[in-house]
Amino acid sequence: MMMLKLFGIVFFCGLLSPSQGVLSGLSCAVSPGAMQNVLSDAILQNGLLQQHLQGLVLPNIMGEGGLLNSPTSITGLHLVKVQLPRLSVVLLPGIGVQLTIAAKLELSGNCLVGLLSELIDILVDVNITANIKCTNFESGTVQVVIEDCLCILGAVKIKLLSGLLSLSVNEIVLNQLTATLPGLLCPVVDIVVNLVNIQLLGTLNAVIPVGTAGTIHYQLASLPFTSGLFLGLDLDGAVKQVGGSIIPHDSSPSALPPLLDKLLVLGLRQSFLNAVLSLLIQIPPQTFTCTPEVFSGASRLQEAITTLLPAGCSTCPGTSPLSIKLTLSGNPLILLEKNKATVELSVMIQVFVKRLDGAILNLLLLKAVSVDVKSSNRLVLGLSLGSISLSLESSDVGISNISNLKPHCSSLLAETLLPLINGALGIGIPLPNVLGIPLIKVDIQI
Repeated sequence: MMMLKLFGIVFFCGLLSPSQGVLSGLSCAVSPGAMQNVLSDAILQNGLLQQHLQGLVLPNIMGEGGLLNSPTSITGLHLVKVQLPRLSVVLLPGIGVQLTIAAKLELSGNCLVGLLSELIDILVDVNITANIKCTNFESGTVQVVIEDCLCILGAVKIKLLSGLLSLSVNEIVLNQLTATLPGLLCPVVDIVVNLVNIQLLGTLNAVIPVGTAGTIHYQLASLPFTSGLFLGLDLDGAVKQVGGSIIPHDSSPSALPPLLDKLLVLGLRQSFLNAVLSLLIQIPPQTFTCTPEVFSGASRLQEAITTLLPAGCSTCPGTSPLSIKLTLSGNPLILLEKNKATVELSVMIQVFVKRLDGAILNLLLLKAVSVDVKSSNRLVLGLSLGSISLSLESSDVGISNISNLKPHCSSLLAETLLPLINGALGIGIPLPNVLGIPLIKVDIQI
């Protein structure tokens, strides 16, 4: 049996607190702007904030200060439009995310000043800052809690059609809005953030087909982790073959160094990638005659094996071509080290002849291990043959020294088995549309 070793970069998205257990893996990161754009789209551009603020009704405003200090009352004050909303995101180490929404709220109502009644329009600048914390992780889902929601009012512009408005009315309106708006706006932001959390978590809880081999059910593996540099999402998944059987893997937490100047870091552990490789690389045994049409070094391999046959072996073959059967043994194993990935495959190489009576005579049963991995900007592995180790499992004709067969077996695997493996891996490992952010031009690190 021969073992193949593959080297290269694999794609691992995942990052947890360094205090947790460490498994090898790859990290990938996207820019701060990408995550901010996603939240801005979900909360602002899609109209979610406007929709939940639309029914906002403020208490009546009563006071003195209209024309000639007559009694003033403003009733039916409601939101007309959210103007120029802007969103920004800051990470809070060990807590979560600080979300800030700045906007101009256009309010309208009825104003009674003395005996004069008319429409009143109010434009007020608001700045809402909410600290968002993830909690209660269970079965791939988390709850979000808003802590320390702060609403600060800025400039207030008031317009009456008659223009008969005193400075004291401005003060009455500002004082009333300052007292009431935070208590109205922060609960709305809480609702919006929870809806967005459900929407975005849905991108992390997805079942994705892997060609025709099976599916991956992705889930968040633990609570998101935040530092001052990044938000870390550790992903895991159930890898299922067609028919529903799950390929087991170690789901212990992973821990990776952050990628600097990036806001979002994703992670998949090494054991998960092993399970996916087992799903992808399912190649049936390959049997063929050792001819140049199949393998260019066939004659050299046959000649090398012939020289190993014991003298006077009555059962040994003559000059007829040998038959070769290649069988993958066990599951592929991906090993991740700093800036390097190795895929290890075990292959059984059976060299035999079929006798006239139909019996099989095994000249050699070898075990080979090796292969190199090439990376791409997708989660795709391309394998090239690396160093191989070759061991003799058995021989029906008494061959014991196989030292001269290693280069010939390397060529055999490179020409016959490797293209099949790369064909199986060519579909790549599908990833969820994490938070709706396209994984394009991401930074990848082992």
